[in-house]
Amino acid sequence: MMTKENQIYNLAGQVGSILSRYGHKLAAAESCTGGGVCQAVTDVAGCSAWFDRGFVTYTNLAKQELLGVPESVLATHGAVSSETVLAMTTGVLRNSQADCVLAVSGIAGPTGATPGKPVGTVWFAWQRRDGVCVTERRQFDGDRRSVRRQAVAVALQGVLDIYG
Repeated sequence: MMTKENQIYNLAGQVGSILSRYGHKLAAAESCTGGGVCQAVTDVAGCSAWFDRGFVTYTNLAKQELLGVPESVLATHGAVSSETVLAMTTGVLRNSQADCVLAVSGIAGPTGATPGKPVGTVWFAWQRRDGVCVTERRQFDGDRRSVRRQAVAVALQGVLDIYG
């Protein structure tokens, strides 16, 4: 039986394979996953050939300072929104050598829910330097650890999907 950790490790390995095939590098901006995506990819031996860097921008101020997310976007749409994760990917492209970037922002719980954004709400964005861009909202069940683990898996799968 495959554990969730094995599933994530396998996904990270697949991401490395596809990025290596294209000669591309990955960078990530994470909020609710707190570096979980970066941990998953750096668990793969040889990842320095295809992984550039990661940003853990947990607070709104970090999103603004490190990624240039406009304060107006955060004030209008909140940190957990399509607009914010898109601004995060734009900031990662600007501040990295990556060809493919991803961003994750969500509410892992058990607190933090707001009207229309219950615990388990996570927004994702994947963007390639060549213009391909996708956003997606997911609603996960489970405790904080489970929500974060599911978000890491979806973030990695999204990279595979935009190269699909």
